[in-house]
Amino acid sequence: MQLEKQFLQELRAHFRLNIYEVKIWAALLSRGIASAGELADISGVPRSRCYDVLESLEKKGFIIMKIGKPIKYLAIEPNSILERVKKNIQDEAERTSIQYESIKETDEFKELELLHKTGVQHIDVSTISKSIVGRTATNRHIKDMISKAKSSIMVVSTGDNSERSIKLMKSYMPGFAKKGVKARLYAPHAKVMAKKLQNVEHVDYNSSSNFVTVDGKEMLFMVSQNNVAPDYETSVWIQSPLFVNAVNVLFEESLK
Repeated sequence: MQLEKQFLQELRAHFRLNIYEVKIWAALLSRGIASAGELADISGVPRSRCYDVLESLEKKGFIIMKIGKPIKYLAIEPNSILERVKKNIQDEAERTSIQYESIKETDEFKELELLHKTGVQHIDVSTISKSIVGRTATNRHIKDMISKAKSSIMVVSTGDNSERSIKLMKSYMPGFAKKGVKARLYAPHAKVMAKKLQNVEHVDYNSSSNFVTVDGKEMLFMVSQNNVAPDYETSVWIQSPLFVNAVNVLFEESLK
């Protein structure tokens, strides 16, 4: 029985037939000529499916129907079937080849070629983002960001963190105007802090988070609570114009 199953499975693969077609065809080959009822009994294919399977085999050229009462079916020589299957495979391969050749003329394929020529630059995540642990390290990184600012600085601070933000910007404030840097501080009680600010636009804003963005390209976001121990303060730095600009737009929308 196992040998018979293996034989049928191999026939399916070689001749591209389903299991019912293989069973009917093998049964007909063993008899040479037979009726649908006889083939159903020999092959074990349900009678309700036998006629559909025989019709399919006839269309594929595996058998010939002999008109009569009852209708009989003749098996075609396996060698002829093999040659026909080979021809069908060759024809199909030729059609597929023509189809793939036509793909060259499509806009999608031209885009693929352009993509290959221009190349895709691999991005090392470690070069555009990192976590920073410790208040001292965070302060140092913020100062480094501010010192390199060329066009804009946006600092958003909670009330507890506003004094710290001012101190971090203090030594750089005089140079903002000379460099053409537009600096803004969003923090509570901005009017009270206005005296401490120079070349920095102050906006009275009650924030629940602390972050800094520079030139719309990089951002540092403090993820720790304000009351965390300094050594355990954690921040995340990201350098991504797309992401930072999206944050800026969303933040400005929230002010409306």
